[in-house]
Amino acid sequence: SLPTATRSLFRDAALLSSLVTRADIDAAVALIQTDPEAPPAPLTVTPDSLLADKLVDMEVITRYQADQLLAGRNKLNLGPYIITDWIAQGGMGQVFKAEHKMMGRESAVKVLPLNKSTPEAIANFNREIRTQAQLDHPNLVRAYDAGHDGNVYYLVVEYVPGTDLRRLVRSQGPLSVQQAANIIMQAARGIDYAHQRGLIHRDVKPGNILVRPDGVAKVSDLGLAGFVDKAENDPRAGKIVGTADYLSPEQILSPAEITPTSDIYSLGCTLYYAVCGKVPFPGGTPASKAKRHLEETPWHPRRFAPEISEEFVELIADMMEKKPDDRIQSAAEVAQRLEPWASDIGPIRTQHLSKSPWTPPPLPTGGEDDAQETNPGFAEFEDVGSGHFDPSSQGSDGTFPLLSGLQETSRVRTNHGRRKPPILLLSEAKTLIESPTITKSAAVVIALAIAVPAALLLGAIMGFLVGSVMN
Repeated sequence: SLPTATRSLFRDAALLSSLVTRADIDAAVALIQTDPEAPPAPLTVTPDSLLADKLVDMEVITRYQADQLLAGRNKLNLGPYIITDWIAQGGMGQVFKAEHKMMGRESAVKVLPLNKSTPEAIANFNREIRTQAQLDHPNLVRAYDAGHDGNVYYLVVEYVPGTDLRRLVRSQGPLSVQQAANIIMQAARGIDYAHQRGLIHRDVKPGNILVRPDGVAKVSDLGLAGFVDKAENDPRAGKIVGTADYLSPEQILSPAEITPTSDIYSLGCTLYYAVCGKVPFPGGTPASKAKRHLEETPWHPRRFAPEISEEFVELIADMMEKKPDDRIQSAAEVAQRLEPWASDIGPIRTQHLSKSPWTPPPLPTGGEDDAQETNPGFAEFEDVGSGHFDPSSQGSDGTFPLLSGLQETSRVRTNHGRRKPPILLLSEAKTLIESPTITKSAAVVIALAIAVPAALLLGAIMGFLVGSVMN
């Protein structure tokens, strides 16, 4: 049998939490003792783990609450909100599922980590709260409440059942054109609503587009958002913030001068991911991704989804133009152009991925042992580089990957606005070899790529002529 102190740890924590009563414990023990498969044991020595499992089965507590109580943690509330589960680790902090004590409404609670609760972080968190409080649109996650419990600051927002677009693509593969168009059209409408109020999201990506089982999409995580006309009051103004796989070129070159079209570029990258199942520029470091956003064109979408029409490819290209002035100028126009493809897709199967085997972190309470770990099961390389992004922090010799000239392109223009062919011409290869941004080894590769086929062709001609003479 287990030591008395260990046996009582769960019960003491459960009673102190006010989530469980003595009557609940007695009822659970009685059910355990009448279970023919359970080993006989006196009431006082029923193992904590067995008691916790039974209380979960009785729906007195949730599995997350049981795990926390088994660890001896008895504070499972933030103000009037009872924490029922852990959702994820976000850029600004942990996100929990909660229920209001009086109203019984399920919500998502974003908690600012204690180890990041500096005066600047608290100011940014309060700014996010005020930002979300100004927005009310069916395609944006609504803010309900905010407050602090001791030193723990939290924001309460609408709980959206289902999944996010990133997990949807990871679990089911690339979406159909109709599904992707429907989801991105809804996101564009929500983003347009924010733009009309002078707000730029700055971190549009698949992970920030939530999809309910009924197909309704909502844009979330406005933590990086900023108002166009209030940049001087934004502590992050002029900094490169966002996620490397979805950063617009101007966010990298001139982050202090971004416009709503930056969100349109990121939404174009998101649409590309939805139909291709891959980010526009996979692999590499955040710095190399930034360079590719500035210099290169992604692989043609039909390489991954042959059924996509050229008109749909053109729409993605118009959203992902390098120059802001060449892009679609409003999210409303994006939604309008997507509408012909966005047929009613009905219910969407939004199964969650298997959770990480790692235990979710506890609710921050101000103690020294509060864990602030992320869930490794949610990590994915397209999210590398989220947060403040500084390409100059990466070592670089100024060279660019040898992909922009050799891979398929959906839309590369000359200075005269004419479209280049999707292959590298001989004259362009010579120019590329002489470019100061290409290393000597890269030039050798290009030269061989040109010389070897030419030599093979010449050899074939000579062989044919010799054969003709001998015959």
